Amino acid sequence: MKNLVLLAACMAFLACGKTPSTPDPAPTPDPVPDPTPAQIEIPAFAKGADIGWASEMEAGGRTWKKKDGTSASLMEVLKDCGVNAIRLRVWVNPYKGWCGKDDVVAVAEKATAAGLPVMIDFHYSDFFADPSRQKIPAAWEADQNDMNKMVQHVKDHTKEVLTALKAIGVTVAWVQIGNETRSAMLDPLGKLNYKNKGAEFTAFVKLSNAGYDAAKEVFPSAKVMPHIDNAFDVANNTWWVNSFVSQGGKLDMIALSHYPQNSWDGDKKMDWKDCNAKAVSAIGSMASRFKVPVLVVEVGVKTPENTALAASVLQEFMDAVKAVDGCAGVFYWEPEVDGVWKPALYGLPAELSKYTGKSESAWGAYNMGAFTTSGQPTAVMDVFAK
Repeated sequence: MKNLVLLAACMAFLACGKTPSTPDPAPTPDPVPDPTPAQIEIPAFAKGADIGWASEMEAGGRTWKKKDGTSASLMEVLKDCGVNAIRLRVWVNPYKGWCGKDDVVAVAEKATAAGLPVMIDFHYSDFFADPSRQKIPAAWEADQNDMNKMVQHVKDHTKEVLTALKAIGVTVAWVQIGNETRSAMLDPLGKLNYKNKGAEFTAFVKLSNAGYDAAKEVFPSAKVMPHIDNAFDVANNTWWVNSFVSQGGKLDMIALSHYPQNSWDGDKKMDWKDCNAKAVSAIGSMASRFKVPVLVVEVGVKTPENTALAASVLQEFMDAVKAVDGCAGVFYWEPEVDGVWKPALYGLPAELSKYTGKSESAWGAYNMGAFTTSGQPTAVMDVFAK
């Protein structure tokens, strides 16, 4: 009887295509994400693009074409134009999540897949931070007068975003601590009133250094920097950086903005040629004085009015600044827009007011984009190929 049972068992295994001694194959384990950033070469001179609006545009149906009319991803189109780096702003809790952590991580992953190093621009706000406003994120407002808690918020937010990027292998080459922080960082704690000959930078520096240290903890090799506007204003910019450094502010680079067709010297609108010349001179002067590279993290020229003129304005600046010892590159701010498209929030005055803290009417479209409405680069983008 025992022999018959064994024979029956063997017959059953053979019917299933197995023998009694053949074990079931071990299940294939899910791949483990590699937290090591991709090995992407950091360009000696960055010719970059800030594309923070791109994901909202794509969600609305915008597609992209290369200069020859071939359909492609935005990253492919930008690379075809000569762009070699990407800049992305990050807000704490923005409208519909655009430019929030998850959105930034998704776009940065695409940049890394395309072989492009990334700059992360921390605004430490729920919306644009600039010289006119440095509004504390709504989730942090209860701690607006508590320096220790605000420092911790800066640390936690910086580490959270950068750790999420590192976990998917994104190469973060540069980190901005604050955006155009000439007037403040996290107002009122980091307000600069310019009445104390720089002494008020003490509070500002505590907040900025919290971001610097957190960034270095996650990406030790990243270049971390503060950011101020008006690249042409060598006297005020030198005073600002000198005050920042003298109060213990940490930096690896200096980040500047440059809008040659939309800059004012006091109450006088500047001629773009004069603005370009002053900015080029100021960049060299600051790099020499502070012994760190200077990066123009925002540049823009007015395209709908006259694309040919806009291309000439940018070309003149790029040609000159490339020859400046200590300039590490130039990033165009939001080239992918067309002078018509605008974020959904811009058409919602009541919602917009919540993010600016001011009574608002609807905002118009940005007029310094460098693409057409069909998603194709204009002649302005030819400057990046040279």
